Amino acid sequence: MATTDLNMDNQWLPFTPNRTFKQDPRVFVGAEGMHFTTHDGKKIIDGISSLWCVGAGHNRRPINEAIKKQLDTLDYATAFQASNDKAFKAAQMIADMAPGDLNKVLFCNSGSEAADTALKVALAYHRARGEGHRNVFIGREKGYHGVNFGGMSVGGLPANRKVYGAQLLPRVDHMRFIHDPVNHAYIHHEEPVWAEDPLLELENRILVLHDPSNVAAVIVEPIAGSAGWYIPPQGYVKRLREICDKHGILLIFDEVITGFGRLGVNFGADYYGVVPDMLNFAKAVTNGVIPLGGVICRDFIYDAMMNANAPDHAIEFFHGYTYSGHPVACAAAIATLDLMKEENLFARAGQQGQKLGDAMHSAMKGLPNVIGIRTLGLAGAVELASIAGSPGKRAYNIFMDCFHHGVWVRPAGENIVICPPYIVEDAHIDQIVQTVADSIRRHA
Repeated sequence: MATTDLNMDNQWLPFTPNRTFKQDPRVFVGAEGMHFTTHDGKKIIDGISSLWCVGAGHNRRPINEAIKKQLDTLDYATAFQASNDKAFKAAQMIADMAPGDLNKVLFCNSGSEAADTALKVALAYHRARGEGHRNVFIGREKGYHGVNFGGMSVGGLPANRKVYGAQLLPRVDHMRFIHDPVNHAYIHHEEPVWAEDPLLELENRILVLHDPSNVAAVIVEPIAGSAGWYIPPQGYVKRLREICDKHGILLIFDEVITGFGRLGVNFGADYYGVVPDMLNFAKAVTNGVIPLGGVICRDFIYDAMMNANAPDHAIEFFHGYTYSGHPVACAAAIATLDLMKEENLFARAGQQGQKLGDAMHSAMKGLPNVIGIRTLGLAGAVELASIAGSPGKRAYNIFMDCFHHGVWVRPAGENIVICPPYIVEDAHIDQIVQTVADSIRRHA
């Protein structure tokens, strides 16, 4: 298929330089296992699980068959005042995988919707228990929680916020970022040990400024994924849990990226041994095949909402989406989670992640313009020095060059991110890493 056969005039591409896309289009028309097929018949290895989603690899028959069967049985049913069998089953499977008493699942359609859902749950929960004055949210610099207004407000990526500043939520603050580029530029499957406590600012400045009794929730990614795979210091996540407990603040983990196997376990919460009060998920839960997201809440949050003094016919939480718990999406989730369990893909991600980290540090450390490498789980990022006056240009050039050499990676600011499907073989890792390393040399 030639690009002349495609009318590209009408689609406005997200997070893409649309002005130049047609000069060098990337059009996928097929996928199988670890590879895409492009419009001109080239095979491209998927080095980013198609944006962290496709953990089990592309075109998996058990997931496809489950979707087809569901379409022939119940294509769609309203989520308001009713539900469907697949939604109940998917919710049970997800809750059973979650740590602690994270047992109540609110479905939505994406990570962005999950972020806004969690923020709304936090406000409603505090109001139900008589503390409606708790309406301050705390996020983190360079955090990413989607592109809806709530998620952008608690998020900390400047490029995502700068155009919309006047309409972001007003009572939001941000903790300092979790990366030390001087002492911990290179991290390989470890938690960096900081000489200082990066959460002192939260306790001694931010909470004091707002008064802890006014704070509804703190929201963080266990690992800052979208910004470029930044790994928190040793003890950081547990310390954050302790601070929130001390002040009655809800702790929300955004696990849209770290959830469902990326770290070799069910969730980042399991990896760090911390149970949040809410856990956001999306992406890999359906292998990316059909949009599905959600928020898993601890029992006490649900119980507080149910115990509010209201008539039996009254709705406890005025929130939801037309496609919440969509039966086809939930069928895809059930099949995906069954497949990942059957093939032991979470453990495989942990094993292959060690190999990916070894390969990245071995092949890229010391290359021109490489100023950092961070690996943990089945993901890693190589950070590059900026081109003067053109931030992000070097990473973008390398991304494009890798595509033309058959490898799909992700530029994130000054980083090149690699996060392949859990089925990745050693030869795939070698190809991906070597292609990136060669490209870094070509763009020195």
